[in-house]
Amino acid sequence: MPKSYNDGCLLAHALDLIGDRWVLLIVRELMLGPKRFGAIRAGLPAIATNILTQRLEEMTAAGLIVHKVLPPPATVPVYDLTPAGLALLPVVEALCHWGGRQPGHDPRRFISPTALMLSMRAVGSRQGAPMVAGFDMGDEAFEVRVGDGDYAVARVAEPQVPLRFAGPANGIAALVYGPRPVAMTVKTGPGRVTGDLTEAQEFVNRFRLPT
Repeated sequence: MPKSYNDGCLLAHALDLIGDRWVLLIVRELMLGPKRFGAIRAGLPAIATNILTQRLEEMTAAGLIVHKVLPPPATVPVYDLTPAGLALLPVVEALCHWGGRQPGHDPRRFISPTALMLSMRAVGSRQGAPMVAGFDMGDEAFEVRVGDGDYAVARVAEPQVPLRFAGPANGIAALVYGPRPVAMTVKTGPGRVTGDLTEAQEFVNRFRLPT
């Protein structure tokens, strides 16, 4: 990376690699699978295109990401995390927990689909019987399996499970984290539920933001 703290501390070395503005958010957007430039940009609407290009070049040079072409039939150029980039998942989750305990968080601000999935992974309870739900947010869709001490989230073309949440990421976040019951929230918000509402409520009860 072009900037350095010039400090021999391991924390300083880590911040040399990931401390620049936008770097960890780019890592976040790639944590659940490779993306094209435009898809990364869609998940970070506040970043300027030239800054995103610069950060991607710097992160490639630092060994955090690679630029590659997907195999057929896709055959499109994408950015993907290296093992070093993927190893930042515990850091991302720890920062989600820490940030949730600090004042000033505004849930009304834009949240990307990937960001919502990672926040749910960070705070979701793994206890209880296994449950699975799909999340369809337009350009991105996921399936989440939770329970029996395990948690798994996977990007999919389209959810293939009976219980599905649909709508913009902010609307689904209101269903998952909002103070009102799911049955009430779906009546007024953009988030929608396909499947049993009682099951949907049981599913979202496993997710609580840090306080």
